[in-house]
Amino acid sequence: MTNQVQSIMEQAYPVMPVLAVSRVEDAIPLAEALKAGGLTVLEVTLRTEAAIDVIAAMKQVEGVIVGAGTVTRVEQLKQLEAVGADFAISPGATPRLLEAGRQAAMPFLPAVASVSEMMQAMELGYEHFKFFPAASSGGVSALKAFAGPFPNVRFCPTGGISAKDFTDYLALPNVLCVGGSWVVPADALNQGDWQRIEQLAREACEAAG
Repeated sequence: MTNQVQSIMEQAYPVMPVLAVSRVEDAIPLAEALKAGGLTVLEVTLRTEAAIDVIAAMKQVEGVIVGAGTVTRVEQLKQLEAVGADFAISPGATPRLLEAGRQAAMPFLPAVASVSEMMQAMELGYEHFKFFPAASSGGVSALKAFAGPFPNVRFCPTGGISAKDFTDYLALPNVLCVGGSWVVPADALNQGDWQRIEQLAREACEAAG
């Protein structure tokens, strides 16, 4: 499972869009716009009632990897398995969720905000983490500090990251990708401005080189 998580994070480079989608009819054109811009690993947060149906719809788009974010309960992992989600990401990690993530059929990326949280998850075999909320938990400086005692751990920092600073995170050897919502602004999504979203995705890829 560790190799599967690493593969997804590497394919997500440079940015894994963090998506809160309320209308199922937006799912396919949104996924197609992001794919056209070069971003093919998509995190649909379970913050809307439509999220599970959005994931199922996006799975119809060839060439994209679609998973769920904001996974906070074991029961949600089972729901996601039922619709064929490619991965699951949590905003934190309880002992019960960490254990369930080990048993899940899909790759699971737990989130940590501190060394103690990380060490607890590492005791269960985890080596890949979402670092959340990244900006308010120390940002680039914290990730640099983590690298010394934990040279094998890899991160997808998310939270408070923008077009202005995401490449600072990507420059770190222990960061495989970042999570960000700036590539899909709420107004562009609400207006169905797929061209703008495609352009923002493309600009992120170009900025990361």
